[in-house]
Amino acid sequence: MCVSGTPNGDHDHHGHHHHREETSGLARSRRSFLKGSAAGVAGIGLAAAPLGPALAASSGKGRRVLDLTHRLTRTFPSFLGPQAVFDEVLFTIEDDGFYTKQWTFDEHIGTHIDTPGHFSPGMTLVDALDPETLIAPIAVVDIERKAKDDPNATVDPEDLMAYERRNGRIPRGALVCMNSGWDAKVGDGAAFRGGSGFPDLNFPGFSGDATDWLVSKRDIVGIGVDTMSLDPGNSADFAVHVGFLGTGRYGVENLANLDAIPSKGALGFVGPVPWEEGSGSPCKVLAMVRGRGRR
Repeated sequence: MCVSGTPNGDHDHHGHHHHREETSGLARSRRSFLKGSAAGVAGIGLAAAPLGPALAASSGKGRRVLDLTHRLTRTFPSFLGPQAVFDEVLFTIEDDGFYTKQWTFDEHIGTHIDTPGHFSPGMTLVDALDPETLIAPIAVVDIERKAKDDPNATVDPEDLMAYERRNGRIPRGALVCMNSGWDAKVGDGAAFRGGSGFPDLNFPGFSGDATDWLVSKRDIVGIGVDTMSLDPGNSADFAVHVGFLGTGRYGVENLANLDAIPSKGALGFVGPVPWEEGSGSPCKVLAMVRGRGRR
């Protein structure tokens, strides 16, 4: 974990005043440059144009892009407990001419990807993921009813077969996502964790039998969950993390808005940060859907 800060969640500012003195010259230089070049930048229409409308237009008539990503906040629920994200404003527009923050957090926070190398030594890490696997058809398996009765409910092979009876065969190369309705709890850390923090956790996930079935019978690229772990919260052996990721596939945790996309037919995009030898990364996850998007 790369979390920093005092036990009560306050930031540790030791050394930052010295840092600002060292960089004050840089700030003045950049402020002068920014002021001198502002007019030129403002005149470049394409550089300032938002990409969203262009992407929507290129996706074809009757299609739209939906965000499956939670906003990463300082209080986002952590697997180990509260307050795992820390930030500090380094420069302000008022004082320095530009705005910059410094963040400190674990690779596995917010909506994020787990790589094969997260639990298995020598396996693929985030900077070596095959980009072709990061754009994939999404299959959404709904277990909301099970999750209401059992906080540690799992996606089982029976759920996958029931999904296929309603929606057809899960395509090869798919990203199979569990919708348990758990993302609605994200504003309450204790409720989202289902406890105080590892090992006191209770939330839905995939079963090892289900991921074995998906690997052997459907050859998918990854799985996704709307909870903070691929395994259910009460797992003691992390069978899915070890077994599924160990096959060279990836997982995405803390997805949002899975109930807003169809059970089948959406095209997903997973965008992790390819930092050097990272075991995972917060990422942007988008879904391109036809029509209104709801099932």
